[in-house]
Amino acid sequence: MTESTRRTHLYKFHKQSGRITLFAGFEMPLWYKGIIPEHMTVRNKVGVFDISHMGRALISGPESEAFLNYVTTNDVARLTPLSAHYSTMCNEKGGIKDDFILSRLEPDKFFMVYNAANRTKNYEWLVQHSKSFNVKVEDVSDIIAMFAVQGPKAQETLQKIADSDLSKIERFKCGWTKLAGVNVFLSRTGYTGEDGFEIFVWDTSLSNPAKAEKVWNAILETGKDFGIEPCGLGARDTLRLEAGMCLYGNDIDENTTPLEARLGFVVKFKKENFIGKDALLKQKAEGVKRKRVGLRMLEKSIPRPNYEVWKNGQIIGRVTSGTFSPVLQCGIAVAYVPTEHAVKDSMVMVKIRGKLVKAEVVKFPFYDPIRYGYRRQNNAGAGL
Repeated sequence: MTESTRRTHLYKFHKQSGRITLFAGFEMPLWYKGIIPEHMTVRNKVGVFDISHMGRALISGPESEAFLNYVTTNDVARLTPLSAHYSTMCNEKGGIKDDFILSRLEPDKFFMVYNAANRTKNYEWLVQHSKSFNVKVEDVSDIIAMFAVQGPKAQETLQKIADSDLSKIERFKCGWTKLAGVNVFLSRTGYTGEDGFEIFVWDTSLSNPAKAEKVWNAILETGKDFGIEPCGLGARDTLRLEAGMCLYGNDIDENTTPLEARLGFVVKFKKENFIGKDALLKQKAEGVKRKRVGLRMLEKSIPRPNYEVWKNGQIIGRVTSGTFSPVLQCGIAVAYVPTEHAVKDSMVMVKIRGKLVKAEVVKFPFYDPIRYGYRRQNNAGAGL
């Protein structure tokens, strides 16, 4: 481990059982059994991810709501205690500094979870803008372990070791419980498109990760009845891409606005003020010139980031994320194209290895939401 390389509470497990890769400065598992089997386990059963590399901050104080409403685009006032929402932070030009989940723990206490690559940048941004408000911003990333249990069997798996009824926690709601006797905070959220929970083991340091290890091992043990597998970053990426979720640094960045990224639902223009509001209002009034779209390949090929998107003999955009979809058994991609071409079922070409390959513009998610994902009906598709 170099001086700049970091590890999570579960590094010993990952080193022993998984294939390690470097991601956002962390030594993390890329896969254990393999990306495709881990991917399909989450879609059909249940998988568990260590996501302790992500950033976590506590924001508290009498003006915490007003502060967060100023630095984020969604309406924080609508969050009730033990509820959460997805949101973005923007710069003054409307570019996305990051996307994140914000939970309201108490009337004047909030918990923000953001991307690993932006841990330092986001914390400094929050601290910088907090000076005009009566709030306290704390970086708690290294003293709270974070796991995600995802898949149609996620609730059943965790219920076996929980001391409260997890069915009462609805999507984007939160709660405190004990897992295997350890106090944890959990939210019904995730980055796979599936039902599941993100679990936060409070007060567990990197130097003394015993509580985190206990919860992780208990989840793996109790999940054996449902075919649970530990999953790495590889499956996490293919799962989020099938679900049409953004990856910061690929699909969104400070030169991309929420309106271009089809994240306008988290921009609440009725709020009095927030950073980037004027720029976003101007863009909305003038018309958004480009939009994020899903591309489904119609020929055998796998698109990758930076591949050109063509139409009528001209380059109209570039792929920002691309992979092979284990569910669809074909190549899929995310790209930005001019708004006039961002129309469902329209045809484009992706230049792959010097050849133009046919693709169609599709809606997110890429999979059938009746058979897969948290909206699935009666577990349709599970076990296939």
